[in-house]
Amino acid sequence: MFHHSSSSARPGAPPVHIGEVLRTVVAHDVDEHAHNLTNWEQRYDQITHGRFCGELNEWQADGLQIFRERSSRAVLQSCCVWPDAFWFGIEPQARGMRINGRNVGAGMIMTQPGHREFELMTPDDHEILGIVIQRNTLLAAADRLGCRIDWSRLAAAELLHVGQDALLACAQHIQTLLDPQSPQSAQAMQQDQVITALLAMLDAGEVENEACTSLLRRRRIVGDARDYAMDNQDVPITISMLCEQLHVSRRTLQYCFEDVLGISPMTYLRSLRLNGVRRQLMQSAAAGASSEVRIGDVAAAWGFSNFSQFSCDYKKLFGESPSSALRTAA
Repeated sequence: MFHHSSSSARPGAPPVHIGEVLRTVVAHDVDEHAHNLTNWEQRYDQITHGRFCGELNEWQADGLQIFRERSSRAVLQSCCVWPDAFWFGIEPQARGMRINGRNVGAGMIMTQPGHREFELMTPDDHEILGIVIQRNTLLAAADRLGCRIDWSRLAAAELLHVGQDALLACAQHIQTLLDPQSPQSAQAMQQDQVITALLAMLDAGEVENEACTSLLRRRRIVGDARDYAMDNQDVPITISMLCEQLHVSRRTLQYCFEDVLGISPMTYLRSLRLNGVRRQLMQSAAAGASSEVRIGDVAAAWGFSNFSQFSCDYKKLFGESPSSALRTAA
């Protein structure tokens, strides 16, 4: 279901943190923003129109990462956490984000084990809080606090019902920890409070039922459509071509994309390819080869046969022309 660029590789080993570090990073490109989160393997695609701005506030300690991520535009995120860890995602206000096609409601947190790819769809002007904790660190804390957690069920879960009050209490501890004005002497104590609040949620929370068969089928259709588009990257893909390839009707294809991602198939495919062009242009600029890049050739390699229409669509999505983006990145 997930596609990573050829240069990508999953996180291969648990990170090594030296001391405790609090940092803030601002990005004005969605792909740059994706790479700012330490020790994650990610690819972000911007979905809604306009210039992007993202901010990451991140706390790192031994076996622990706590962060707040803000993004101005809707983003489709393919993510993978380092091995032998658990990720927990908290949306302070439920605003319709999805994990693997499932809506995240009020009083629910998201979770995934390390070394497993998952997908998030976040709306405009979004904020998400995250905790990544090494498995042995979490086990030791649970044992110390007397929490009884079904680890096998947790490893298989995507969503947990924890209650809005417990969710907000944990979120508040995270916000306090990430406040740059907080005294350094209080940060270690605040870190412990975050872990305690997390374990309280896990101890009392209930695992949401597994995805139903119909949702799994819709996920598979969306994934197959994506794979077909990426395998035929230089071909202008039409809805008719997708329906014929996947043996589904137009109505079924439309419903699958709207249910899993909240957007139409063509909106998704156009965004996927425009982000692919932008990523390739930015990579060329970063390598010092922007003067050698022919934007028309890159666009054609991503299936855009009409350069004028491509330029218009690119500027509409990213808020700047491809040539301007290339100059800025250089």
